[in-house]
Amino acid sequence: MELSGWGRALSAEVRAWRPERAPGLAEAFRAEREDGVIVYAGGRSYGDAPLNGGGDVIMTGRLDRILSADWETGEVVCESGVTIGDLMRVALSHKFIVPVSPGTGFATVGGGLANDVHGKNQHRHGSFGDHVQWVDLMLPSGEIKRITPVGDTADLFNATVGGIGLTGIMLAMSIKLRRVKSNAVLMREKKARNLDEFLAMQEEAREKHAYVVGWIDATARGRSLGRGIMESADDSQGETDAPMGGRKRMPVEMPGYAMNPVSIGLFNALYYHRLPFGGRERQAPVTQFLYPLDAIEDWNRLYGKRGFYQFQCVLPEAESAVGLRKLMEAISDAGTGSFLAVLKSMGKWGRGHLSFPMPGYTLALDFPHKPGVIELLERLERITLDHGGRIYLAKDGAMKAESFAQMYPKLDEFRAVLDRIDPNRVMDSDMSRRLKIRG
Repeated sequence: MELSGWGRALSAEVRAWRPERAPGLAEAFRAEREDGVIVYAGGRSYGDAPLNGGGDVIMTGRLDRILSADWETGEVVCESGVTIGDLMRVALSHKFIVPVSPGTGFATVGGGLANDVHGKNQHRHGSFGDHVQWVDLMLPSGEIKRITPVGDTADLFNATVGGIGLTGIMLAMSIKLRRVKSNAVLMREKKARNLDEFLAMQEEAREKHAYVVGWIDATARGRSLGRGIMESADDSQGETDAPMGGRKRMPVEMPGYAMNPVSIGLFNALYYHRLPFGGRERQAPVTQFLYPLDAIEDWNRLYGKRGFYQFQCVLPEAESAVGLRKLMEAISDAGTGSFLAVLKSMGKWGRGHLSFPMPGYTLALDFPHKPGVIELLERLERITLDHGGRIYLAKDGAMKAESFAQMYPKLDEFRAVLDRIDPNRVMDSDMSRRLKIRG
């Protein structure tokens, strides 16, 4: 069958296995193959991390059981195909919350750990891997090993966290949830007139609030460069009866020409001016705050059949002001806007050898797949590298292998683990080959 990343710009013909339960997964893993295998979980990685052209993929979406839960301590054990959104809904009913959640609830816990996903509270609660207590991992040899962040399996655990599925197949994991008092957050929105004001507001907000995120107008120029809307939020003390947000399906495939600088610029201007300059404060369901785009199923169809690339980088604190300005100027000069542009602060290093987070600021943007986009991505990659940053593997579909090796200084440690547990290179993917992760 043909599979694609969420951005739909990259796809691959694969032999796909879809086991119903763990024994079927083991059978699929033992099958004879020549071109390697990788897990395809929730399908929310934007690029080619879960693709394996000409080879095999194992689809783990049906391995979706919560195996046990202790609602006194908040420890939950679940299979790797459980979605973070489903786990969140169950947890909230018991006054707990998944401590770190990406921008979609459709990502699985296995995918969350394989990409060491982060959320709008990374500066305070770290990344997904910081809250996983153990993983039952099926190694490339077929052996099942329980790995933990401490002890003699710590190195393998750190390679699995953020390791984009290359250490084996996750069967189950233990996650420590965070206790909350309600299903809501108290959310605040404020306008920032330019990038300097935006960064100052984020720096102040992250000292006070649990969640901090910003939408940024990637089409603004001149004195308005970097203008946007900053959101901060904290756990609410009271329940909300507001609807959790209904889901609507994108009814048609948008024509590729619909995403052009004029339409994107108009949307961004309207979105910026919809908010009173004094801002506003309101209570909202936490899932609505965390997963705004999940209200529209198949929103990736907005970009048409050719799809889109997402670019997300993080820059260290000291380089953020200068580097972000150069990134925004490059995007503005290219005339390729993005209506999904997100700026967040980060405060902690990721645990894994290939974890993305570092203290600083992260910028994420979508670009329609059309002539000139690869050249723009190359320019953004160079700016990121020049300012000591790195690109997020969960979103990437175009980075060069040379840049990857410079951005991820623990790559040699990761390779050493793979050489030890997978000398025959059973695990493989299009991303692994493109970035020459195995050397």
